[in-house]
Parts: sequence; structure tokens; C-alpha cells
Amino acid sequence: MAEENKQKTELKEEKKDIVKPVAENNEKMKENKKPEVKHEQQSKPIVVDNKPSEKKEMKTEDNKKEEPKKEEKVAEKKEEAKAEKKEQPKIVKKEEAIAKGMNLHASKKHCMYICDFIKGKSIDTAIKELEGVIKLKQVIPYKGEIPHRKRSQCMMSGRYPVNASIILINILKALKGNCLVNGLDLEKARICYGSSTWAARPARAGGVRAKRTHVILKAKEFENINKGKASDFAKQSKSTKMSEVAREAKK
Repeated sequence: MAEENKQKTELKEEKKDIVKPVAENNEKMKENKKPEVKHEQQSKPIVVDNKPSEKKEMKTEDNKKEEPKKEEKVAEKKEEAKAEKKEQPKIVKKEEAIAKGMNLHASKKHCMYICDFIKGKSIDTAIKELEGVIKLKQVIPYKGEIPHRKRSQCMMSGRYPVNASIILINILKALKGNCLVNGLDLEKARICYGSSTWAARPARAGGVRAKRTHVILKAKEFENINKGKASDFAKQSKSTKMSEVAREAKK
């Protein structure tokens, strides 16, 4: 029994000797391992200099000098633009205003009767009456025996030339603009001349030719408008032309 106890004690001592170096090695490994350092972003305090440096002062002074120069340039440019607007050419007053419509897609006959209907009237009234033609309320008087004549307005023959009236309204608006440009008074201005002539007629299939017309309208200022009639102004314009032609022939 004594021998068995001795053997047990020897085995225990051997085990202790084996465990001690293993524990020592583990402790050494832990010591060798460096602890992991977490790089935390430390918030550094921002230092603000209340006193600016000399360089900053120089820059601010230069910027302050440049700002009034820019403002002066902008003010000068605005003044130059205003002067250019003021220096617009003066309107030179002329005796008459002209408006032309070339190669119009309309009948020469329709345009001719509309021109006769418009003569001696103001531009605004002519436009209103042609708008009535488009609405089939105003009749344009024609000559000759024409079917579907309108006897309600005490005329032998008449029609509603809608397409031609639409085209001539645009020419009348152009004539109104030319009157303003030429310095004519619209209240005194009257249509004194209107003519329609054939233009170059393009050929169609079967030997048929399309309808194309040239239209010319003129307006002048007249005095004593309220006393006279529309036809009187047309006659007055014709008489003035005849007198001018006679004077030139004598010279």
C-alpha cells in the first residue's frame, strides 16, 4: 500500500511539472500580444483668431475698392442703353401709305369688287365690314346678272366672297401699320386707291390655270371728312392725280 501511495504522489508531481510550463507559456503569449488600440477621432478644438492677419486686411481692402468700380460700370452701361433708346429716329410724316399683296390665292373679280366696296372708307370700318362678309351678314355688291342675288339689301346682285375677304383683311391690317409708321392720323386717313390685277397663273392638269392676283391699297389723309361721303374721297383722290399728271405734262 505504501508503494502504491508513493507512485500516485510521483504521478501527481509529474503532472504539475508538465502543467506549469504550459501555463507559463500562455502567460508569455498574452504579454507579447499588444492590446488593440482603437483610433478614435478626437475632436480637436477649432482655434479662431479674432485678430486677422495683415494679408487678410489687404485683400478685404482691395475687394472693397473693386466693388464700387463694378457698380460704376454697371451704372454707365444702363445710362448708355437709356441714351440709345432715347435717340430713336423721328417719324417722318408722308402723304400716303401703301400695302401690297402679291400672288394671292384669290379671284381677281372678287378682289376687284371688294376694292370698289372699300374705297373712301376708313381702315377700321373696312375691316369690320369684311368680317361681316365672313359671317355672311354683309353683302358685297357685284355687277351684271348673278344668280343667288341678295335683294334684301336693295341691290341687284351681290355675293359673299369669304376667301377673298379673309386675304384682304390681312392687307388692311398691314396698311394700318404703314399709316402709323408714316405718321398718318387714322381718324382722318381713308382708302383712296384699290386695284386688283392678274398675276402669273400656274398651270394645272387638263389645261386649267389657277387663280392668282396682285392687290394694291393706298390710304391718305383728308380734311372735312364728316361733311363728305365715302365716294367723294375716292373722286377727290382721282381728281388730284389727274391734276398732277396735267402739271407734269405741261412742264
